[in-house]
Amino acid sequence: MTPLLAPEFVRELEALGRLLRTRTRSGGAGSRTARRRGRGMEFEEHRAYTAGDDVARLDWLAFARTGQPVSKEHRADEDSILRLLLDGSASLGFGSPTKLEMTTRVAASMAYLALAAGHRVQVVTASGGASSALPAHRGRPALGSVLDELSALEPFGKVLLADAIRRVLAIAERPGELVVLSDFFDEGEVLDSLTRARHAGHALTLVHVLAPGELEPALEGDVALVDAETGEAVDVSPESIAAYEKRLSALCDALSGFARKTGSHYVRASTAEPLLGVVRRVVAG
Repeated sequence: MTPLLAPEFVRELEALGRLLRTRTRSGGAGSRTARRRGRGMEFEEHRAYTAGDDVARLDWLAFARTGQPVSKEHRADEDSILRLLLDGSASLGFGSPTKLEMTTRVAASMAYLALAAGHRVQVVTASGGASSALPAHRGRPALGSVLDELSALEPFGKVLLADAIRRVLAIAERPGELVVLSDFFDEGEVLDSLTRARHAGHALTLVHVLAPGELEPALEGDVALVDAETGEAVDVSPESIAAYEKRLSALCDALSGFARKTGSHYVRASTAEPLLGVVRRVVAG
């Protein structure tokens, strides 16, 4: 298997670092700051006290001098968190390279850029009908741990992606940037869960990874295929291939339409594409 981040590719990622943008901020004190008024570490300004303000923010010295109650405003330091949700269903084992290899390498690239910029990164994996949210990491030294987590994911069984997204919403104390990497061949209400994530304040990026044989099936006549997730044999005819292509087109349209409607980002990628081009499209969103 190709290394998730080869040294020569890391040099290319460095050139992409300036494109990394954080669209939603979350969580405690960090090296990157957002201007948010409230209690924090650095004083910013005074403003007139109004009913309901926290009395702990009153500047009693200023009140003693002027006779006018004023509140102290601070600039709170916040860092952002990038959550990477990877689909590890058996269907991700299809292709050469496999779809899972593409998704993990894209995820590793995003993690590298985020950690280098001082953000936190959390990996959430879904495989074999269950999902697992791993601890969040911060800083360049944590890259090895993130790569180990990504490398451990194996394609297995079925995945209810909608449930995995809801798991992220349940564990997230504050919204952040959520990147979902999947082939989106899912029976669940994925768009409903994505809508909930968007309403909760998460910035969404959908990375739709497909193999060339899925984008353009090269099958002739009547053949039998085996479902990678269920093991069930399925008879395939030219008519059913045409129906599949129609459904795939509808799926892509639904995902891209959702992204346009909600201000999210949708990237469809083939495993035959150069990795850097895919990462550039994901980051530039």
